Amino acid sequence: MAAPKLIKFTVAAAHAAPVFMDKKATIKKVIRLIEQAAAEDIKLLVFPETFIPGYPYWIECYPPLKQAGALVKYAEESVVVEANGQDMAPIQEVCRRTGVAINLGVSERIADGHTLFNSQVTIDGDGTILGVHRKLQPTYVERMVWAQGNGSTLRNWPVSSIGGYNVGGLACWENTMNGARQALISQNQHIHAGAWPALSTMAGFEAVADAQIEALMKAHALTAQVFVITASNYVDDTCLDWMKENLGDQDLVKAGGGWSSVLHPFCAYLAGPHTGAEEKLVAGEVDFSQMGVVKVWIDAAGHYQRPEILQFDFDRKPYWADEKKANRFRVGPEEKGSKEEENERA
Repeated sequence: MAAPKLIKFTVAAAHAAPVFMDKKATIKKVIRLIEQAAAEDIKLLVFPETFIPGYPYWIECYPPLKQAGALVKYAEESVVVEANGQDMAPIQEVCRRTGVAINLGVSERIADGHTLFNSQVTIDGDGTILGVHRKLQPTYVERMVWAQGNGSTLRNWPVSSIGGYNVGGLACWENTMNGARQALISQNQHIHAGAWPALSTMAGFEAVADAQIEALMKAHALTAQVFVITASNYVDDTCLDWMKENLGDQDLVKAGGGWSSVLHPFCAYLAGPHTGAEEKLVAGEVDFSQMGVVKVWIDAAGHYQRPEILQFDFDRKPYWADEKKANRFRVGPEEKGSKEEENERA
């Protein structure tokens, strides 16, 4: 007999700072935060944009020719997303052990390569990597760091540990792309993971960044009729000290920032907003029994779409070689054994 579908459960945004430019240490922090989430009975935890190994704030602060060495180091500290691979195995294990599902922002590096993507990895509460979304359009100077994603990763994934609800996400100003949001809406999204850096710490954005994030996240909550979990990091001393020691003085990025919350489809706050340099799991209860009254008013994937007037489609073809592999994250018994042995040796 099938398990009863969850109606109410707790979700959270990890408002936290990584151990900047240190993949191994930040993976350990991710594990700690997932364990904390389990202790607080949180079933789904969303992390900020490129939480591992941290958002590369220096790209907004220094001339391009001075950044080459930092970008080499960033690639080395980026995450290779392979099922039970060296980077992902400890994170999969803690999800499996605790039953917490996650949406994790990482700088992703192609295996055996140098190309990077700004990615969100969805892992089920049984430790299975469900999929990876690669940011479609890196913003402004982000294009020096990350390649462009494509429509093959523009999707939601049903997360079994929370009752099969469809979870999808977008990173930062990718949330301004109405077509990208509509693609998720058209695939019956239930929960949206909005991943952000600490925009309000950047010169010129101090007075507007939080308002921008709030507006975009509330717009998607209402237009998609989904629960929205917004997770931002904040800038701490590990970030500022690393930039100073490796690239020199700068005055364009300050400490603090971040804007994290949990939103109801009608834009009410279920948790937060939480800002500033205080680590916190911003947790709120989502109640899908309330969706009936929401859908009476508006159903973007149903009676409110007017398909005879407005048609929508997008290119779902994979373009990068690893995206074309069948069952990319499925690991057979033999491969699983070799991966575990490799991780033990590491």
